[in-house]
Amino acid sequence: MSQVSEPTSRRVERLLRWYPVSWRSRYGDEFAALLTDDVAERPRSLRRTVDVAASGVVARLNMSGLTARTLDPGDQVRASLASLGCALAAFLVLGVAMWAQLAIGWQWSRPDTTGTSVGMVAMSATMLVFGILVVLAAVPIASEVIGRFVRRESRGLVRPTVLFLAGAVVLTTGARHFGNGWPGTGGHPWAHQGLVPGGVAAFAWASTLSVTSYWAHPGALLSFPAQELTWMAVSPVAMACLVVGSVKTVRRLDLPPRALAFERWLANLAVLAMTAFLIGSIFWLVDGGPGPRNLFHAGAIDLVGLVVMAGALIVSHQAVFRARNADLTAVGR
Repeated sequence: MSQVSEPTSRRVERLLRWYPVSWRSRYGDEFAALLTDDVAERPRSLRRTVDVAASGVVARLNMSGLTARTLDPGDQVRASLASLGCALAAFLVLGVAMWAQLAIGWQWSRPDTTGTSVGMVAMSATMLVFGILVVLAAVPIASEVIGRFVRRESRGLVRPTVLFLAGAVVLTTGARHFGNGWPGTGGHPWAHQGLVPGGVAAFAWASTLSVTSYWAHPGALLSFPAQELTWMAVSPVAMACLVVGSVKTVRRLDLPPRALAFERWLANLAVLAMTAFLIGSIFWLVDGGPGPRNLFHAGAIDLVGLVVMAGALIVSHQAVFRARNADLTAVGR
């Protein structure tokens, strides 16, 4: 490899990045040698790039626990849980943004259609379920992480833990600050207005300010206060840090079979909750209508969000299906 030209080495390195780190650590050197010879013979080859990219994506899917490839039972559950976590994060970001939008209208007026009322009640109840599931899922993982640090066996966990904590601190601090400007403040009281706690709705709205169609209208977007624009750019990064930190932590933890079984059971409940939330949002989008003063209007971004949420639900179902088939009795610590 020392005699290989620098441009060739860089090209081979870029091609290898299509594959997951675990695959590269096992097969990377041998595959790099083959690629180097091929690049020397064919400096420019679209077919080679497409083949490597496709194979790399398949390898990543295999490692994610979403395909029929058989993994070690413990690895299968961890990989499936990590994939579920990513899909659930995407689902929740869009779902929370949609729910927060409805909550603003809910604070100001009673809906004038059954679809909006049913959708709001279903989505609100499911949000509570999501909160409970996240707490329950975090307990055994946090306990194991803390135990590893106490025993000074934290190798591989420091970076994802710091990444998670940094994302959580930034997201919580920013959402609490910008939640003070929640548009639902001062809404007109009516019989079922208390369905949504104002503080929770404000936090949800502030944390998902970046999910907006204003990105497609730069002129209108630039009229926002500079601090708010900064938060709209920073909050997705904080969310990404939180999710990536969580996923990497789960993949690197050697949870005992009982904890893996508990997480797998919660994963099944999470998919059911996602299904209920999606059904509730469909009720609103199909039969909701704009409502009084256009408070419950569904825009194009809500329709796009619905499609992405449906895709995330499909991925989550596949992840849970693969995890469910793993024989945890064969897992040893």
